[in-house]
Amino acid sequence: MSTELVNVIFGMKVRQARTAAGLTQAELAAAADLSPSYLTEIEKGRKYPRADKILRMADALDKEYDELVSIKLGPSLAYLERALASPLLQDFPFEEFGLDASDVVALLTQAPDKASALLHAILEIGRQYDLGEEHFLRAVLRSHQEIHDNYFPDIEEAAAEFAQAHQLDAALPLPLETLQSILVNEYDYQIDTERLAAEPALSGYRAVYVPTRRPRLLVNSRLRPRQIKFLLAREMGYHHLQLAERSAMSSPERVDSFRQVLNDFKASYFAGALLMPRQPLLDELQTLFQQSRWQPERLTAMLARFEVTPEMLFYRFSELVPEFFGLKLHFLRMHRSDGRYRLIKRLNMNQLPIPSGLALYEHYCRRWLSTRLLRETESQAVSWSQPLVGVQQSEFLESGDRYLCLGFARPLVLQPGVFSSVVVGFRYDAQLPEVVAFVHDAAVPSVVINETCERCPLTAEQCTVRAAPPTRLAQAQRVAERRQALNQLMAEFRG
Repeated sequence: MSTELVNVIFGMKVRQARTAAGLTQAELAAAADLSPSYLTEIEKGRKYPRADKILRMADALDKEYDELVSIKLGPSLAYLERALASPLLQDFPFEEFGLDASDVVALLTQAPDKASALLHAILEIGRQYDLGEEHFLRAVLRSHQEIHDNYFPDIEEAAAEFAQAHQLDAALPLPLETLQSILVNEYDYQIDTERLAAEPALSGYRAVYVPTRRPRLLVNSRLRPRQIKFLLAREMGYHHLQLAERSAMSSPERVDSFRQVLNDFKASYFAGALLMPRQPLLDELQTLFQQSRWQPERLTAMLARFEVTPEMLFYRFSELVPEFFGLKLHFLRMHRSDGRYRLIKRLNMNQLPIPSGLALYEHYCRRWLSTRLLRETESQAVSWSQPLVGVQQSEFLESGDRYLCLGFARPLVLQPGVFSSVVVGFRYDAQLPEVVAFVHDAAVPSVVINETCERCPLTAEQCTVRAAPPTRLAQAQRVAERRQALNQLMAEFRG
């Protein structure tokens, strides 16, 4: 057990004993001949007193010395002890959220029995939904992004300064050869484009970073140039932003800490800002939004101008649109293979009811633009270089909330038989028509949607793409009927 954890457990036991004895911090400090500030540091787990001071505290609390210094906790505190000992808590960068680790520890130890019970419940929920530590860390990252509207000026400025210093802001798109040259000549990289594609077990990786004396980057040669440019730009982000803790693979299969997840995000943000500089993309967005009619070719023209993938472009939208146009949005990436739909990535800044946990048991609404585009790839000639483009006004059946959604769908390069869709959706509020002129275009279809098929009351005539019967809706209706019958029964007897 680490010294830090021993300190925390001791401080927690002192606080519990003091509270049980009905003493304030000032009273215990006076009785044990300690300063109140020093006792505060003890209870927060920041200090561990000498033996003579512990003896005086034990006397004042009417406790045995051995009882007070014992690190053994009762069964009711087992989950709290596990949480305090977890590397997840010890390594978590609380400063990114404006917190100090000791503040969180103090919060958990104010009512340790209740905190332990809460942590037990959270762990059980995680097991039920098959949530690993990496899911939790990525959820924390999404919260971090959504709190900041996914806009980080310091990374924007770092990318702009890097581009200016390397004369990359002269013309777009950025040449692949230029990015390779910077990595090789400035950062002493060795770039290998043969190894990954040649070995079947490695051919699914986009890139692998090997931190040797001369850094080696293995890039899958099956990738398209615009995908490789993003990988190279991201490597520059790690170095320019001085991000040491990072994943070795793209995409990472293992997550060791939140710092790794956060640094991977920062490097990717840097890459997007380098390939799609802020002002040129803002100009493109302004032109797109000013059109009175929906023009899908403007989206495909943006892909060509910056030489990026649909996911890169829409994710960059999520970084700039809320900050500079004042629109809340959501970003969804879904995959379809063997008839199954999986939500791969999401960012939700407008409280869209996305039932990610329910996907283990239920079917996403097939009327979403995300799923509709994936269905349409079956009947249309969609290639990687010519993605399917779509638009839709989506209205949730029960809440009436509306969203203007733009989307792409295409096959994946490294996963044969898998199609991917990416969608950005803007909440329909008073500001949306003022910003996006084509929101009134009659050519934009309006579609009523729901969360999952199992919860949807639409009939077979109203929805021809239902993937499952409304079992959860029927169950809820049965529960409501029983409750109503019970209430009637109770009313009869009261009468």
